[in-house]
Amino acid sequence: MPRPSKFTREQLQAAALEIVDQEGLGALSMRTLASSLGTGAMTIYNYVSDRAELEALLIEAVMSKSSWDRSEKSDWKEEVREIALAFWRAARLHPNVIPLILTRRSFSPAFLDPSEALLQALVKSGRSGQDLLVAFRTVSGFSMGIAQAELAGPLSSSQGESSEETIHRFQSLPKERYPRLTEIANSAKSSSPEEEFISGLNIILKGLDLS
Repeated sequence: MPRPSKFTREQLQAAALEIVDQEGLGALSMRTLASSLGTGAMTIYNYVSDRAELEALLIEAVMSKSSWDRSEKSDWKEEVREIALAFWRAARLHPNVIPLILTRRSFSPAFLDPSEALLQALVKSGRSGQDLLVAFRTVSGFSMGIAQAELAGPLSSSQGESSEETIHRFQSLPKERYPRLTEIANSAKSSSPEEEFISGLNIILKGLDLS
C-alpha cells in the first residue's frame, strides 16, 4: 500500500500563500516551503516536481477563491459583472500572486472554470472568434490589472505608509502643476476599491454593448 500523504494539497497552498503574502514571490522555494511546514525540502518534491508546478499550485489556490452566482441571468452584462468581480476579489486577497497569474496560466479547473464562464457570458453578447477573444482579454485583463494597480498605481500606498497618508501626500502637490492628480486624490478620500472597480467595469461593458 502507498504511504499516506504527509500533507494535503490545501496545507501546501496555505503555507505557500503565507510566504508569498508576507515576503513576496521571490521568497518562495521548495526549501522555504518545507521549512514553514517543518519538514525537509525533499518531502515537497513528493507533491510538486519543480518551480513551475509550485507556481501552478499558487495560481490554483488564489483562483479557487473565485465565487459567484452561477445561475443563468437574462442579462449577459450582469453575468460578466459578477464573474469579473469574483476574479478581482480573489486576486486582491493575495496581490503578490497577481504577476504570476498574469504571466503564467494554469490548467487547473480553478483557473479554467471561471475563464470558461466569462467566455460563455460574453458569447451571449453576440461575439465569437476574434471579437470574443478581444472582449475576454479586455475584461479579464481589467480585473487583474486594476487589482495590481492598487499596489503600483499613482495613488498606491508606499511601504510603511497608510492610504490616508498617501492621499494627503498627493493632495499636497502644487495644484498649478498637477491639477488632475490632486483632483483624483480628493476623490479617493471618499471612494472605495470595489466602487472604483465596478464603475470601471461598467465603462467597459457599455463599450462592449455599443460595439
